[in-house]
Parts: sequence; C-alpha cells; structure tokens
Amino acid sequence: MNEYFFKLAHAFVNVAGSDRRFPVHRIYCVGRNYAAHAREIGADPDCEPPFYFMKPADVIAKSGATIPYPPRTKKLHHEIELVVAIGKPGKDIERSRAQEHIFGYAVGIDLTRRDLQEVAKEERRPWDSGKSFEGAAPISAIRRVDEIGHPSVGRIWLAVNGDIRQDGDIKDMIWNVPETIAELSTLFTLASGDLIYTGTPAGVGAVNPGDKLTGGIYGIGEIRIEIG
Repeated sequence: MNEYFFKLAHAFVNVAGSDRRFPVHRIYCVGRNYAAHAREIGADPDCEPPFYFMKPADVIAKSGATIPYPPRTKKLHHEIELVVAIGKPGKDIERSRAQEHIFGYAVGIDLTRRDLQEVAKEERRPWDSGKSFEGAAPISAIRRVDEIGHPSVGRIWLAVNGDIRQDGDIKDMIWNVPETIAELSTLFTLASGDLIYTGTPAGVGAVNPGDKLTGGIYGIGEIRIEIG
C-alpha cells in the first residue's frame, strides 16, 4: 500500500479569515425542519417531531467545487441549509446551554438523489443511497461564533444558473438551533468536529450537469458549486 495513504488527512472545512481547518467528525442532518418544505413533500409539520439522518464525513465538498453528477439517478435535488459546527463535546445538553457547544456556522447544500430516496421511503428502507455519495455535502467556510455571534434570523436562498429557486428565512425553522442540539444530544454524544445540517426551506428541485448553483445566508456567507 502506498505510503501516501497513511498521510491522508481526514475531511476538513476551511475556517473563514484563518489558515486553520475544522476537522469533520460526523455529519448530522435534520429532516423536514421548515414547514413549507415539509408540506411540499407531502408531510405534516404539525405532527412530526424532528428526525435525523447522517452522511459520512468524506462527502464534504468545498465552495467552488465541481460536483460530479452521481450515478444511478435522474433526479438530483438541491437543498440549501444552515450548518452548525460543534466545537465542544456533550450529551444530554440543556437547551439553555446549547450555544456554548457551537464553534461557528456555515452555508451548506444537502444534495439528494431524490428518486433513490423516494424508493427507499416506499419500501421502508434506509435513505443512505439517496443522501450519501461523493460531493453530497458542499459547504462554505465556517464563520466563528466570536466573529458573528449566533444568527437566528436571516435570509437563506439558492439560485440555479441565476434563477432563484429557494428563498426563505432561518427564523422559520420548526426546531431552532438550540432545540436541535439539545434533542440530538439525547441520541448521540456530540463531538468536536460534528456538523449539523439544519434543514431546508421550500423550493427544492432538480439540477443537471452544467448547472451552476449559488446560495447564501445573510450574516454567514455564500456558497457556489457546479454540477459536472
């Protein structure tokens, strides 16, 4: 085995304004965390508690990357999301102290093979093949809490080839960031290096090879990728 293999770094995310990199431990994603999005996919946001799924750390992709169109899908969808970077480990975290565990925030895109996810739902199987593939979790550089505080209000948007597809506000999350961290920490011991993709507003849709995606969250940053 090539010696280079043993020197490979784990997945990292850049930290804005710094030469430091944030090593990624796990990626947690919150499902259906905006009411309008829940309704557009046929769910009832008023009767469902939060639920979570995971992506492997090595599907991270930096802003500016070209993401290969994944195999065995004809329905690749975009989902713009606020991402929370955990800097302090903990379990059974109190909601009132959840923000103490946050290192910073970023803009992410949860890319989804929607047709594979829909089949998995119908057959009551795991979503892994729909949510996890090379480049499935693009992310901007992380902005540190000591720089931007804890944004709870702000426009979140995504455009494809310049046309706005998603346009919402992070204040419309059903479960806000402290609530999400508190609940998630009852299921898993959160570790430094964890990322939480907090859900997407309405307007998700298909993308095709050659499409250019741009998006952002007010006060946090912007992201851009191209589908290869």
